[in-house]
Amino acid sequence: MALDRLEQSLPNLQNGRGETARQTNPTLDHDQHEPLTEAELVPGVLEGATIYGADNQEIGKVSHLHGAGPAAQVIVDVGGFLGIGAKPVAVGMASLDFMRDEAGRVHAVTLWTKRDLEQMPEHHHHH
Repeated sequence: MALDRLEQSLPNLQNGRGETARQTNPTLDHDQHEPLTEAELVPGVLEGATIYGADNQEIGKVSHLHGAGPAAQVIVDVGGFLGIGAKPVAVGMASLDFMRDEAGRVHAVTLWTKRDLEQMPEHHHHH
């Protein structure tokens, strides 16, 4: 009973009843989101964007890009807490589908999982 009241007041709560985030959080219904154009695949638009994995859970945030457009390498911060201890990994732009939600927030979905990204080699800057 208390869990039902909590779910009503906090519909995004992960309740462990087997419901997916897509069912409990309509803002994560990516099918309704507008894909970004190739011209928008630039650092100023993508940096800070949240990345959602195959299970519709947040798996990281875009730190920065190397290049722009479809051939760019996207550096994603994975893990950590409040930005501390995150591990940067590089993924190809082609493995991410960037879009805007109803509020205009840029985010991406991918078939990668958080575990997949955590197992990738750490990205190091070469100066």
